[in-house]
Amino acid sequence: MLNTPEQIEIALERVLPRVVKPARYSGGEYNQVVKDWDTVDLKVVTAFPDIYDLGMSNLGLMIIYDMINKWPNLLCERTYSPWSDMEEKMRENGIPLFSLESKHPIREFDLLALSLPYEQLYTNALNLIDLAGMPIHAAERDESYPLIVAGGHACYNPEPMAPFIDVFVIGEAEDVMMEIAATLIGCKEAGYDRFTTLRYIAMIEGCYVPQFYDVTYQEDGTIGEITPNVPEAPPQVMKTIAAEMPPPVTKFVIPFIETVHTRAPIEIMRGCTRGCRFCHAGMVTRPVRERPVEEILSAMEEILENTGYEEIALLSLSSSDYTHVLELTEKIGQRFGHLGLNISLPSLRTESVSTQLLENLGNSKRGGFTLAPEAATEKMRNTINKYVSDEELLETAEAIFLRKWLSIKLYFMIGHPMETLEDVQAIADLARQVLQRGRKFHGNRASVNVGVSTFIPKPHTPFQWEPMDRQDAVEAKQELLRQQVRGKGLRLRWNDPEEAIFEGFLSRGDRRVSAVVERAWRKGSKFDAWHEYFVWENWLEAFAEEGLDMDFYNFRKRPIDEKFPWEHIDIAVTKKFLAQDFLMSQKQETRIDCRHQCFACGILPKLKDLRRETAAEAWECPPVKKRPGQLTQPRRTADVSIPLTMIN
Repeated sequence: MLNTPEQIEIALERVLPRVVKPARYSGGEYNQVVKDWDTVDLKVVTAFPDIYDLGMSNLGLMIIYDMINKWPNLLCERTYSPWSDMEEKMRENGIPLFSLESKHPIREFDLLALSLPYEQLYTNALNLIDLAGMPIHAAERDESYPLIVAGGHACYNPEPMAPFIDVFVIGEAEDVMMEIAATLIGCKEAGYDRFTTLRYIAMIEGCYVPQFYDVTYQEDGTIGEITPNVPEAPPQVMKTIAAEMPPPVTKFVIPFIETVHTRAPIEIMRGCTRGCRFCHAGMVTRPVRERPVEEILSAMEEILENTGYEEIALLSLSSSDYTHVLELTEKIGQRFGHLGLNISLPSLRTESVSTQLLENLGNSKRGGFTLAPEAATEKMRNTINKYVSDEELLETAEAIFLRKWLSIKLYFMIGHPMETLEDVQAIADLARQVLQRGRKFHGNRASVNVGVSTFIPKPHTPFQWEPMDRQDAVEAKQELLRQQVRGKGLRLRWNDPEEAIFEGFLSRGDRRVSAVVERAWRKGSKFDAWHEYFVWENWLEAFAEEGLDMDFYNFRKRPIDEKFPWEHIDIAVTKKFLAQDFLMSQKQETRIDCRHQCFACGILPKLKDLRRETAAEAWECPPVKKRPGQLTQPRRTADVSIPLTMIN
């Protein structure tokens, strides 16, 4: 195995001409940050366990890269999963996984920050660790290996990946990453071993160290107890919340090749108060925090100065719910309208898309406009707590077509609780009505694209007690839509039911499912998010060999008092609130937007505990009040049995 940057560089000169898109592995992009390896206190590498083309568009990793590199005594570089041809060459030539900036082997870093935004990346994550020349099991890695820290939405149920990851960051990583960095530097200087270092990290809010928790099971296979085995590990790991949104990234690394999103993203708002019962992101990202209009406009100016992007994406879970969206889009037109920029708001709610917003976006028209009604009947909209009448949707569609958009994309979900074939038929009927509105203005040029995904009852949502729809029922609903959503101007896309079942047991699994993940990987599974590489048989065999039942995780309704595998992960929205909302769904009762009425979900008491002074200090770059290497008093100090001499 090659072990120096010089050796890796020489090997790459031979290998890269023989692989597809060699620029995925070359580094050297505009705006990359290269620091002196020998003069920093801590070396971090961010990793997205899929190809460069996807990973370069991950905003979370962009933020971490930008944030860490602002500190003179820290270094952050990047790595991604190689495509199959490159992996083959790397294994043949003894090239370990390396960073793009300096070509150092990943093993030489102090911290590997792994992004897990969705569960289909699990086998890729194992493959990435293995390519780096490291044992995939955390228990087999000592202090000579980098600490592996994982974050992202898939980490809100960390158990299916628990044996492989040293630390999960539950919640928002901005402040926590700096605390982890400080702890690692202090422990390194003190000469502490990996176990002791992890005990310090376990005291940081939002940090879940799986090896410090024991899980027992009842005779029926459900969770018995999840108990800490060291005093530093809290019984409930509370998600961490950034008190203030971090400064927007304005100096993006510009890729040499086309990536999935060729645009500069600015996060304008975090959180959502709508309360859609199927929506994992809406529950776990509470509370809502909004970025000031002037900060967004200033960020746009810096982005245009630092990059060549011609499109700015204004991101949030529901961009049209941003309080100042009309003011923002109007001022964008005034300040940047002469440049011909494309301004995209990728997530818009039908009921909050106003005529004025459409007018403000008029100078940045693109081929299609996206709306997500999710359901097409009053019964189902009440069940999922996303009520928009047909007439509201049709009026919005007409307003969109009137302003020269030729195409509308409609996103729906099938497999919701209590759904019937009549509810599915309504999707086709509504799509045809939307198309008719488009033809009033554009004739046969108007089109409606219908995307239909399969409902998965995700953790930490009111529907976490519900079962998934079985495969034969989903296939019958898809067949109905294939027969009904057809003809000129209509196009239907759907997902493979097996892939939905796969995502279901990974998102709802317990720690025993980790053995299934490992078996599937050893059978060759990777790139499971890619339809052409997903091998369903590997997972069926892995479940059978581990003696586990896939139906147990996906297709049974769970009692209201059952302990979940994610019971010890606290998202600050209480289980009592989620249970109340679940019972309301069965009666088709709805809640209004909680910006207008508080329903005591649990997030408000959490807000009072936020250490706003820490959030403010975290973004001060030199000179600074606190810098990595100086450890602050941990938030939880009771029963600490390891020396605290390193804590200032």
